Formats: sequence, C-alpha cells, structure tokens
Amino acid sequence: MNNKPTPFLYIALPIINEAEFLPGILRCMLLQDYHKFRVFICVNQPDEWWDVPGKRHICEANVDTFRFLKKYQGLDITVIDRCTQGNGWKGKKHGVGWARKTVMDAINKIAGAQDMIVSLDADTTFRENYFSSLAKNFTAHPDAVAFAVPYFHKLVKDEAANRTILRYEIYMRYYSLNLWRIGSPYSFTALGSAMVFPVWAYRAIGGMTPKMSGEDFYFLQKLRKYGKMIFTNPEKVYPAARFSDRVYFGTGPAMIKGNQGDWTSYPIYSLHYFDEIRMTTDLFTEFFRKTKATPVVDFLSKLLKEEDPFQLLRENFKDPATFARACHEKFDGLRIIQYLRNRKINDSHSDEEHMLEFLFRFYPDEIKAVIPDAARFSFATSSVQELDLIRIFLMKKEEAYQVTSVPSLPGQPLP
Repeated sequence: MNNKPTPFLYIALPIINEAEFLPGILRCMLLQDYHKFRVFICVNQPDEWWDVPGKRHICEANVDTFRFLKKYQGLDITVIDRCTQGNGWKGKKHGVGWARKTVMDAINKIAGAQDMIVSLDADTTFRENYFSSLAKNFTAHPDAVAFAVPYFHKLVKDEAANRTILRYEIYMRYYSLNLWRIGSPYSFTALGSAMVFPVWAYRAIGGMTPKMSGEDFYFLQKLRKYGKMIFTNPEKVYPAARFSDRVYFGTGPAMIKGNQGDWTSYPIYSLHYFDEIRMTTDLFTEFFRKTKATPVVDFLSKLLKEEDPFQLLRENFKDPATFARACHEKFDGLRIIQYLRNRKINDSHSDEEHMLEFLFRFYPDEIKAVIPDAARFSFATSSVQELDLIRIFLMKKEEAYQVTSVPSLPGQPLP
C-alpha cells in the first residue's frame, strides 16, 4: 500500500489578451478530479502600451480580464496585476518570460518544497484527470526535477492554421526524435504549457531566468543539467493552433511566418548533422585524455574562440565520468541548435528531402502506409490529412523513446 502524501499543485498561468481562451482553461480546471490545487495568474503587458493607440485595446481587455478574475468564485485564484495603468512592465523587463517568473516566484514564496508548480498557457486545454495524473506521476518519481509533459495540437476549422501547426509540430517531433536516437540528454520539447516541476527543484536552480521569449527552453535546460527529468505522462496537454505575435518566437510566430512561406527558423535538418553530433558526444570520455578533431569540435573552437574547447574541463574534472558530464553541459541544447543552424547554411536540400530520407532510412516498411507516394510529398501541397498522419506517426515514435528516457546527464552529479 502506498502511503505517500499526494502533492499540492500550484498552477502558474501568464495571461495577455486571452479573453477568447480564458473560459476554456478555467472550465478544464473546474472539471478536474483532483482538487488539491491553487491557481496563480499574472495578467500583464508593458505599461507604455496604454499610450500606444494600436496597443491600448489590449490593455483595456487585460483590465477587464483582471477584474473578472478578481471576482471569480469557482476556483482559488490569486491574480497578479501587471496590467492596470501604472502597474504594467517598465522598460526592458516585460514579456512572457517575466510573467512566468513573476507568477512562479509568487508561488515559491508560499509553497512547500514538495509542492509542484504546473506551468500552463491560457490557450491550452486538458482532460479532467490531468492534475491527478501529474500528482501520481510525481509520487512515483519523487526525485525528478521536472516533467516535460506530452503535447498534441488539436486541429481547427481553418485549413491555413492546420497546415502551419502541423508543419511546426512535425519540425518539433522530427528534431526531438533525432536527439533521442543519438542519445542526447537534451531531447525534450520545451513548451510553456507543458512544464511541471517540484518547488524544491525550482529553488535549487535559482528559479527562472526571464527571457523575452524562449524562457521555457532555457528553464528546462537548466533543470535538465541539474537532475532527472520525466518525459512521459498518462495525460497530454492540448495547446491551441493559433496565429499569435504575443511572443517573439515559438508556436504563434512560427505559424505566422510559416503561413507566409517562411520556415527558415524551423527547418528540417539533415539526419547526418545529428550523426555528426553523436560522433562527438560518443567521444567525450576519450576527450578526457585528448580532444579529437571533429566537425563539432571545430565549430565550438570557432564559436567560443578556444583552441581546445574541452581543455579547461579536463583541468577541472579529474575522472572521465564527471568530465563527460561537464562536456554535455558545455555542448548543451543551445549549442546543439547553433551547430545545426551553422551546418544548414550551405545546405541545398529541401526540408522534404531531409524528412523523407530520415523516415525511409529508419522506418522503411511502416512509412509506406503513411506516405504512399513519396515523390509527390510536399509540405506546401500535400493534404492536411497526410500531414496529420505524419505528425501522429512521429508522435508515436517519440513516445516509444520517451518511455525509456535517459534519467539524467551521464556521469555523477556535479557538486
């Protein structure tokens, strides 16, 4: 019999101009079969927007939302005012990163170390047992520093929105799958609506570092370096497929650019670039004696202006295991992205060519049923139904990796 106490959940939710989606997420929370939770919401925008004609309507909508939430009786909600005139963000300290940090820091002040913070976005929905699934998962893995919760974008009636969100999700799953297959510890997908972590871990890494965008990526990377992450959960989150410019990069901006035919920020990288990464990471233990020449080592040397990018680590870590871990911390998720982007610069092959090579190399028999006519496949002209089948195929392959996830970085924890 399991007598472990179930955790209390604190829901962290940043909101900006979300009147359309707010009723949906409140309804999802009201229907939960797990009731040990409290909601913290930060309604926010830059204070200077009050004086910008094209932005003032967002400020007014935010104030309406703030007042609505202050009076809301259905849930235990704490509302943080970063929207009324004089209380909005000042200067460069604004954006979703600051909103997430503000709401999480407020939770951190009152929560217990074993409580959990559940990060959400207002345009996200989930089923009635989502919170209970998280509580059970945490109880089963009390040493985990974070969960990267599985996600799935629901399609809508707008074909353009469906086509762009499917292209974006295929990019994310393709990227993650390649990191999984080469054994990278950074194979998580970072979504602000799909992060869950215990308060003790939040405190251990010094909280969230605010970013204008991409704060979820940097935050999960920070946690990944600290300890064990879980990549599976019985329940998913379902972010909305919508065109949005609330952040500088991420799902909404990707959809806007993609709808205009610009996918340069979210390309399908050649599988061979990932193989080059693996060639180097597999040598990290050998680098303890001497760094060998590889494309990645050459890239890091030029990027960091270091003749041997691993020499200082060799001096500071006295056994191969901790040295290898330190190498993974140096060549982290950000450096991996930078390497892939650098390799992509002179790549003349199309996204379709790269994806098809990957699929037919690793899943030659299965993929024929998903893409019966590879010669005619195109992200721009293939049907939404075909793109959806590819998305689901990649999701299932990703889930197969996630259940055998790498628990932590190689080697012993660093002091």
